[in-house]
Amino acid sequence: MQQTPTPRQILNTLLPHLRVAAAYARQIQPQIAARPIKEQQENMFAAALSDADLSIQTLVEVALIGSFPNIRFFGEEYEQSYNTKYFRAIDLGEQGDYLVTLDPIDGTQFYLDGHDNYQIILAILNADEFEAVLAISPAQDIYYYALRGEGAWQGKLEDPLEACRPLQIGETQPAILLGWGMEAIAPALKDQYQIFDIATGYSHEVQIPNLNGMFSGELAGAIIRTGKWIDGAALAFLAQSAGCIVTTLEGNPPPPLHSSTDYQRPGFIVAASNSIHQDLVKAVQVTNSTLMQP
Repeated sequence: MQQTPTPRQILNTLLPHLRVAAAYARQIQPQIAARPIKEQQENMFAAALSDADLSIQTLVEVALIGSFPNIRFFGEEYEQSYNTKYFRAIDLGEQGDYLVTLDPIDGTQFYLDGHDNYQIILAILNADEFEAVLAISPAQDIYYYALRGEGAWQGKLEDPLEACRPLQIGETQPAILLGWGMEAIAPALKDQYQIFDIATGYSHEVQIPNLNGMFSGELAGAIIRTGKWIDGAALAFLAQSAGCIVTTLEGNPPPPLHSSTDYQRPGFIVAASNSIHQDLVKAVQVTNSTLMQP
């Protein structure tokens, strides 16, 4: 019976292939052509699909099947992939039977609009929690990764995992990101923070931070409606590993992954400090109370 690879072994094996994927994404961005929009998606960010999404997923799938033929794998474009049928499973397994996930281009709309804060996100999930997350920002020549219980790290694209330095959240801008569908919370925060509201504030011309702004200090916190395993929940795990506070919208610890459905966790809050977290939880409570009034 083939021995299960460790999360670090999986990251080390895939990192060279992900560097190639990053170079590819960076190279074709100026001339990228959008493919047909995905159907039945709730917003333009979920609907955007580019050639890069499909090509990068195929590259990672080939590397995974060739290196770890018995691994579980779920990629964002699994329905259109030629390789989905070759993986043992695409769902969460028992404890110790890891599921690898991939968002080949997180922020496809950012990517299509020529912004530089799109990323490639690879995660390794156990039944209860993330074991590892690696997020590459190709246009910024940087990547971040976290291993469960070992903290978070950052490095240049050419750096091996061992050469990366600890990722520590230092001084942050007084700015909060509100994910899609959370715009009603803005009035409760606007007197204290600059608000980046994805639903109403996204610009095709002027770049605004996305959730990876937590790593650069552009954001002090974020409120996200749902945490998909392939992107939002993965980045939240990375932020938590770097010292941020991550809770549900009610301020509770995130539930175990196996209690979730549809490859996502419930809505969550990310905050760089306790005081910011308290502000965000209060804003959610105030907003919910207001919306419930007749």
